[in-house]
Amino acid sequence: MITTTDIFTISNQKQFEKIALKVFRFQYENNVVYRTFCDYLKTDPQKVKSLNQIPFLPIQFFKSHNVVSNSNPAQVTFTSSGTTGMITSKHIVTDVSLYEESYRKGFSEFYGNIEDYAVLALLPSYLERNGSSLIYMVEDLIKLSNHPESGFYLHNHEELTQKLIELDQSGQNTILIGVTYALLDLIEKNSFKLQNTIIMETGGMKGKRKEMIREELHKELCEGFGVSAIHSEYGMTELLSQAYSLGEGIFECPSWIQVLIRDTEDALTYVKEGKTGGINVIDLANINSCSFIATQDLGKKYPNNSFEVLGRFDNSDIRGCNLMVL
Repeated sequence: MITTTDIFTISNQKQFEKIALKVFRFQYENNVVYRTFCDYLKTDPQKVKSLNQIPFLPIQFFKSHNVVSNSNPAQVTFTSSGTTGMITSKHIVTDVSLYEESYRKGFSEFYGNIEDYAVLALLPSYLERNGSSLIYMVEDLIKLSNHPESGFYLHNHEELTQKLIELDQSGQNTILIGVTYALLDLIEKNSFKLQNTIIMETGGMKGKRKEMIREELHKELCEGFGVSAIHSEYGMTELLSQAYSLGEGIFECPSWIQVLIRDTEDALTYVKEGKTGGINVIDLANINSCSFIATQDLGKKYPNNSFEVLGRFDNSDIRGCNLMVL
């Protein structure tokens, strides 16, 4: 039996591997989609003794299957964003308290007490649809901040600008969480010199602007907001945890998440630290779904389980995931 205490109190690599292997066996036994995938790869669960031997489910399965590890009813179903006609991912969550504990503990690990902040959110493309796990998280953080000025902004940039300046000048620690294109829209109309505010971008142009390389994007955002670093959040619909970057695009994980970097030509082998490959995520909080996800992102791993996201696979639904033959 794996408890939430087991997952959220991991303190070393040996403990992480022990619980990850337990979670793997639990999900092999209880998740029909994952078990079918593992059997297709001729995986003998009794012979899986290390993280590198665990099969990682290609993230595309969340577009076509219900990836669950129990028979409990869904408490919430998170869906990914997508353009019209695109098949989106769905993540059936049978215990939303696991998600809440994961993002609350994760935020606290990197930023301290949420009540020390005013939380402002500029997430128009997420707010304008249903089923966003990011909105669920940010809405809860706004409530937990217990600050009267915390809240969402849609297209009311003037009001947001005024609020940002007021809070910053009053010495209030503030976090502005924004989708990338909306943050760029904001600094096109105004320039800031913020001293008490963290700017956190959640990635993605959502088809609104041309994609930019991270260095160029962060340079523009730093200049526009008058800050020395841009923070980032790395999460996705199919996971229940986030990694955070406090600058320079280097992400760090809370203790219950790790990434492995797979070879782009052979999805079942791994590359060394500092080499580019596909990002595989182990998210132990995702115990009721699948904790072992092969994403469509390209990246590099560094010491202390930190990593960098470099982009996405071209034709990502087929390349790098030559396991999608089920």
